[in-house]
Amino acid sequence: MELPLVWSLVLVAAGAWNLVVWPQFWQRVSADPRARDAEGNVTRFFTVHLVLVSVSLALGVAVGVLGVLTLL
Repeated sequence: MELPLVWSLVLVAAGAWNLVVWPQFWQRVSADPRARDAEGNVTRFFTVHLVLVSVSLALGVAVGVLGVLTLL
C-alpha cells in the first residue's frame, strides 16, 4: 500500500501515543476506589474502563502496524 510519508509517520505516531498513554491511564483506573466495591469485586466502572483501554490499545496497535507497513 502506498501512502505519503507524512501520513505514514502520523499513523506510527498515533499508534505509539496509544501504547504510551492507555497503560498509564489503566494504572490510575485500577487504583481508583471506584474500581472495586467494599467486598473487593470489580465494579462497572472497572469493566467499562477495561473495555475502553482494551479497544484503544488494539486500535493503537493496528494503526501503528498500518503505519509501519506503509513505510515499507
